[in-house]
Amino acid sequence: MFLQKNLVFMDPARTERLCRALALRILEAVGEVDVCVSPAVGGIIPGYETARHLGVASIYVEREGGELKFRRGFYLEAGVKVAMVEDIVTTGLSSRECVAAIRAAGGQVACTACIVDRSGGKADTGALMVALATLDVPAYPADALPPELAALPTEDPGSRRLHA
Repeated sequence: MFLQKNLVFMDPARTERLCRALALRILEAVGEVDVCVSPAVGGIIPGYETARHLGVASIYVEREGGELKFRRGFYLEAGVKVAMVEDIVTTGLSSRECVAAIRAAGGQVACTACIVDRSGGKADTGALMVALATLDVPAYPADALPPELAALPTEDPGSRRLHA
């Protein structure tokens, strides 16, 4: 199952409602934070909009040399309380990479947050996870696909494997 979040994020009013609700969940779970940090590219829109509702800055990390890093003059003050916000969590890999970058920069991760957790709450994000919606969508290793799925043509609309 692929969730095309961009069809939601193209509607500013809908995005605003979802991210306002996510901001409230973050406040309920961990209280106030100082900044929202998101992984580029997919987390930038929900990170920005959630930060707007929390009344804090929104910055993001980008992949450089295979690692997520702060670029474009973004940085964290030591000890700053961070909500890591992204769009959709499947395995938690992007979240863990983002959490590692935040911690390496001196930030304290209060929570990871997402619009949709596809793991049914099983993903390890490296910190407390706050999700607006939780679904239990099976994920399979490429070499262990059920035959009916293996027969379908492959489509990868994500950004993880984009090349310059």
